[in-house]
Amino acid sequence: MFNWLNQLDRHIPVRYSVWLLCCVGAILCAFTWVAFHMGGALALGFAALTALGLRDTRQTRHSVLRNYPVIGHLRFLLEFVRPEMRQYFIEGDNEAAPFSRQQRSLVYQRAKGDSDKRPFGTQMDVGAVGYEWINHSMQPTVLPTHDFRVLIGANRAQPYNASLFNISAMSFGALSANAIQALNTGAAKGGFAHDTGEGSISRYHRMHGGDLIWEIGSGYFGCRNPDGSFNEERFTENATQPQVKMIELKLSQGAKPGHGGVLPGPKVTPEIAEARGVPPWVDCVSPASHGAFGTPIEMMHFIERLRTLSGGKPTGFKLCIGHPWEWFAITKAMLETGITPDFIVVDGAEGGTGAAPLEFTDHVGAPLQEGLLLVHNTLVGFNLRSQVKLGCAGKVVSAFDIARMLALGADWCNSARGFMFSLGCIQAQSCHTGACPTGVATQDPQRAAALVVPTKADRVYHFHQNTLMALKELVQAAGLRDPSQLTAAHIVRRSAEHSVKLLENLLPFVKPGELLSGAEMPQQVFRQYWPMAQASSFGVVTPA
Repeated sequence: MFNWLNQLDRHIPVRYSVWLLCCVGAILCAFTWVAFHMGGALALGFAALTALGLRDTRQTRHSVLRNYPVIGHLRFLLEFVRPEMRQYFIEGDNEAAPFSRQQRSLVYQRAKGDSDKRPFGTQMDVGAVGYEWINHSMQPTVLPTHDFRVLIGANRAQPYNASLFNISAMSFGALSANAIQALNTGAAKGGFAHDTGEGSISRYHRMHGGDLIWEIGSGYFGCRNPDGSFNEERFTENATQPQVKMIELKLSQGAKPGHGGVLPGPKVTPEIAEARGVPPWVDCVSPASHGAFGTPIEMMHFIERLRTLSGGKPTGFKLCIGHPWEWFAITKAMLETGITPDFIVVDGAEGGTGAAPLEFTDHVGAPLQEGLLLVHNTLVGFNLRSQVKLGCAGKVVSAFDIARMLALGADWCNSARGFMFSLGCIQAQSCHTGACPTGVATQDPQRAAALVVPTKADRVYHFHQNTLMALKELVQAAGLRDPSQLTAAHIVRRSAEHSVKLLENLLPFVKPGELLSGAEMPQQVFRQYWPMAQASSFGVVTPA
């Protein structure tokens, strides 16, 4: 429903049309009542709907009702009658429906502080191939807190004690000013980090003081010269702000790895231009690759340069795994230079974005499990894992999602989709049109105003807290003392109709230092692609 209303609204404002028709109906019926003593019931009915629309525009709880007074109640009516009807008739049954229906409902409940308990047992097909669960203990533990932390850059001048669950990269420009404010306010209240996305640090990121991870993309927004090259002075000015806790160099993102981007000139408002350091109303180009370095060794030196300029803050990079030899080339550069990033964030191909070509969203880049395993195994095999913390992102929403990624080698998880849901996103899939019905992904000031910052900030906070409390319960049930103790031996997958296996036995894992031994490498990916990698180039070794 909202999809076709949004399309029409791009040309003719129709969000308030039903409410305005009710106003007109009330006036006409009132006149008929007074003049001809008929239509009194209709007048009262239209008056009630008019008053309801006025209330909708003034309430602060539901963004949909603020943008769609009166008609927006159909969404909640269908949800009340039968929850799943909302998914099909109001929000659509998109490609991610099996994931979205369950996870989105869970986020809404936790963000609102509603009970997430369900009757009648599991709603999943436990006999289906691919079904996973976590093994429990006969002696559950009792943990003192759900405030799980991971220390990043322990040997640096300004290490960061990060939450185990943080807001993934989403730029101002993709998200509205109110959405950025709500996310950052929730992060400040809950003591977790907010990744700026490559759109840099806007005034709205600074307003509420939440911890920031500053993402530096290939456009060097916030630290660029007029020609788009890296500007050391501007970087230092932003990076040394106390609110910035870590520096993240973005190599690629899971939704569209290897693909640049263009923000069309009409969307480059003065506020977006200010944050990015570009001229307003001019196309803003984000190249597909970096210009500050061209080889893995140069990349390591650039990371060290950023770390020094920031005053010793943890500095790392984010990537979606593509050609294995390119990742191996980066690893060889670490070994040759002795320079290691403080952290690496692995972005899975299942990650989302506001707009990307269909082929890229569906068929480019390694999924999170494969990408995370390759990075983790490589670092373990070359004894680099203790020096580098691993984050990950890509459809990580629930406590089980987090537990599973920790079991596969991650130290912490980021989520974009989950925190968007907590803001009220209903996946109308109109992010690229600017016609977001909930005010999350739009630069239309009227639509964005429907998102009330204090209300949604509380939901962001509660989603984070309740998800980590659920993780605490999982860790306790497994008989562990800390989430870091989760391993692939704790997660079980049905691998066939009559076969189940621990992930430890199903997936390949490398032993510490195993790739340094000089013996034959244990996995085909290492045997085939490690010899092809070279620290001096992202290309392959040319045969003699």
